Amino acid sequence: MAALYADHHGWLRGWLRRRVGNAFDAADVAHDTFVRILASRDALLGMAEPRAYLTTTARRLLVDRARRQAMAQAYLDELALVAQSLTGYPAPEEILMAVQALEQIGAALEGLADRPREAFLRHYLDEQPQAEIAQGLGVSTRMVQKYLVQALLHCRAHCPAVAEHVR
Repeated sequence: MAALYADHHGWLRGWLRRRVGNAFDAADVAHDTFVRILASRDALLGMAEPRAYLTTTARRLLVDRARRQAMAQAYLDELALVAQSLTGYPAPEEILMAVQALEQIGAALEGLADRPREAFLRHYLDEQPQAEIAQGLGVSTRMVQKYLVQALLHCRAHCPAVAEHVR
């Protein structure tokens, strides 16, 4: 992996910079590309064309990033329309901060095991009580509590928006 990074990181960053138009986003996607490849080490075995693999992975990440940005923009546009008709509605900056926090939490939850993530989503998004979650997952209420603590600690470690609120 170190050789792959050393041999191709600069090239990939330059390739991405031409596509995204700035060095910061290119560096972010290049980093994410190597993280994705590192997470699937089996893909590195017998790789004949590393640059083709890197560009395919980077393109997929660019598509994911564009989808997230389009979704966030559509959400912000809709909120702006609603905000114009209501008094006392949050400022666009506050809405943007909330959307960014949700994106960070979503990204943090991707790295979490299935059951803790499921318990977290059911409890905090669906507002299900712990007993109902336990029944749905086929575990004890105490186990659901452990899952929730695990999810919150994971989010705290991987998400700045959560870290400032979970002490």
